[in-house]
Amino acid sequence: MHVSLRQLRVFEAVARHLSYTRAAEELHLSQPAVSMQVRQLEDDVGLPLFERLGKRILLTEAGREIHHYSRAIDRSLQEMEEVIESLKGVSRGRLRIAVASTVNYFAPRLMAVFQGRYPGIGLRLDVTNRETLVQMLDSNSVDLVLMGVPPKDIEVESEAFMDNPLVVIAPPEHPLAQARSIPIERLAEEVFVMREEGSGTRQAMERFFAERGQTIRHGMQMTRNEAVKQAVRSGLGLGVVSLHTIELELETRRLVTLDAQGFPDRRQWYLVYRRGKRLSPAASAFRDFVLSEAARIAVLPPLNPAPI
Repeated sequence: MHVSLRQLRVFEAVARHLSYTRAAEELHLSQPAVSMQVRQLEDDVGLPLFERLGKRILLTEAGREIHHYSRAIDRSLQEMEEVIESLKGVSRGRLRIAVASTVNYFAPRLMAVFQGRYPGIGLRLDVTNRETLVQMLDSNSVDLVLMGVPPKDIEVESEAFMDNPLVVIAPPEHPLAQARSIPIERLAEEVFVMREEGSGTRQAMERFFAERGQTIRHGMQMTRNEAVKQAVRSGLGLGVVSLHTIELELETRRLVTLDAQGFPDRRQWYLVYRRGKRLSPAASAFRDFVLSEAARIAVLPPLNPAPI
């Protein structure tokens, strides 16, 4: 076989997404170019790698085998790049960081300080939900991840670096805004604006109520924290969010946090990467920076600050 690295990389993206369109978007190629690379690979292998089922594409047995080896080859190439970069020192290199969407409320501040100290390191930041972060860790396609609870079904290294209190938010005029020590049973009577399936905040919220024998009354579902906050402000229900996400709303009194039993729900942010992964000097420098300084840079706002 005369297989090229380019063919394998294009094939791996299509196999991971099971979509020519999404692979083309990720690789910044046209869809015909992606299709051509896959066809050339199939010609070299001598077997079909995908089969169509209606509008969907699925891997054939040969495709699954090629996908396994293409991922292994890609990981080896990444390690080679990291070793070469390590010979150049920490002043250079590339770093791909992925963060949960909630982390992005303070991630730019971390990146700015880190970039100021290491201007020669090229940074790429991906912001997504928990489900996609887990996929990135599984494929080892990212250097480091900042997220909530680390996945248990993937071998990873995880280190807590900062508190992540979850709070219940409401508009200031809500009947419970002035209540104290609200029982969880009373809270469960309210409708809640929810994040989408796959969101770490949603999983934590559902687990919190389930552990106390309560069921959440689902209201509207949103894919972004900003949309959740706007929906709560509009009176469409209560919400559960990280305290990191509502600094401005608390300062301007557009939202308040409720004094509910069990809240704030004390959780933590974690720095996560694949177990056994050889961190480059750039990745090691970022890891040390986050563990030692993130809590100082990303200061939590006070709960319901007094009006100025």
